[in-house]
Amino acid sequence: MITVTQALTKLFALVTPLPVETVPLSQAAGRVLAQTVQARRNQPPFAASAMDGYAIRADFTPGSTLQIIGESAAGRGFLGQVGPGQTVRIFTGAPLPVGADIVAIQEDVIRSEGKITLGPDVGPANIRPMGTDFRIGDSLTAPRLLSASDVALLAAMNIASVPVTRRPVVAIIATGDELVQPGEVPGPDQIIASNSYGLQALLRGLGADARLLPIARDTLESLAFTLALAKDADLILTIGGASVGDHDLVGQAAGIAGMEQAFYKVAMRPGKPLMAGRLGPAIMIGLPGNPVSALVCGHIFVAPVIRALLGLPARPTPRQTAVLAAALPANGPREHYIRAWHSADGVVAFAKQDSSLLSVLSQSDCLIVQPAGDGPRQSGEMVQIIPI
Repeated sequence: MITVTQALTKLFALVTPLPVETVPLSQAAGRVLAQTVQARRNQPPFAASAMDGYAIRADFTPGSTLQIIGESAAGRGFLGQVGPGQTVRIFTGAPLPVGADIVAIQEDVIRSEGKITLGPDVGPANIRPMGTDFRIGDSLTAPRLLSASDVALLAAMNIASVPVTRRPVVAIIATGDELVQPGEVPGPDQIIASNSYGLQALLRGLGADARLLPIARDTLESLAFTLALAKDADLILTIGGASVGDHDLVGQAAGIAGMEQAFYKVAMRPGKPLMAGRLGPAIMIGLPGNPVSALVCGHIFVAPVIRALLGLPARPTPRQTAVLAAALPANGPREHYIRAWHSADGVVAFAKQDSSLLSVLSQSDCLIVQPAGDGPRQSGEMVQIIPI
């Protein structure tokens, strides 16, 4: 049995970042920028007014009267030049006319019959210099998970097509004679397949193309058939059948198919019977069958692998620190991922931690990470958590 850190190291060693594809800017949000891009224009592309007011020369005198000779609006600048004793009406975002140095805001002047009189409080320039935001050649650096703000920046840089990492194709295979699909009528000894749907939702949120394959039954023939359907996947996830029971045949079927195993069993709970390796060009991860175990392993192992496939740094799922609102007992020899929720006083572990209880996981907003061999923890202590 290896540690979580050792398991992640072995998983990252299996990862090769995926190829680059180009998508329209409108489809770039949530994708990973695969190549650094550079601005194709300055922003703003000219010295622009930051306020509504009047463009004047720097040699103005408070109290002087200036003749209005034109107007500069956004998208329609003034083509002439501001000379001594002259001004141009200007609006926010409009180009500063030639000869002008300052924008006197309209509250600081008195306008009458085509002229303005400057008040005593004409203040700062109120101008956005050309290239204040960015200049031609400035970069948005890859790799980067593109946010809505990033997409707006790319648009302003005049970048219409964006190089991004191809989405990982993930084949999700639930296994077991006991499983039926949601909406079907289960037999007296059957349950509904839930893990695959939860994992698909998690992986789609991470940017993967997560596909549900047919349920594989507890025979080598059924497992071989379903594994063959996943031949085009970048990552194959099996759920269940990775333990040592008489009907746990995933490891045997994967071995027959040619999987090169990287590790089996991790010192964690929930999630001990975890298997990983390479099956042809694909990474393969065999997840535990218990619902909470499968989803916890999804957060701890599968999510970092997806990020690495997308070209993002190969790192564990980010952790935070939080105040413990209720005491925890001492932990055993395996790292424990405890379902918990945030209260006004800090994080609270649920009393029930059985790995079959999806209702508890659904109410959780974080996992408390208790190290192996950790002693009792008291209320008010700081603990590490993983938001979920």
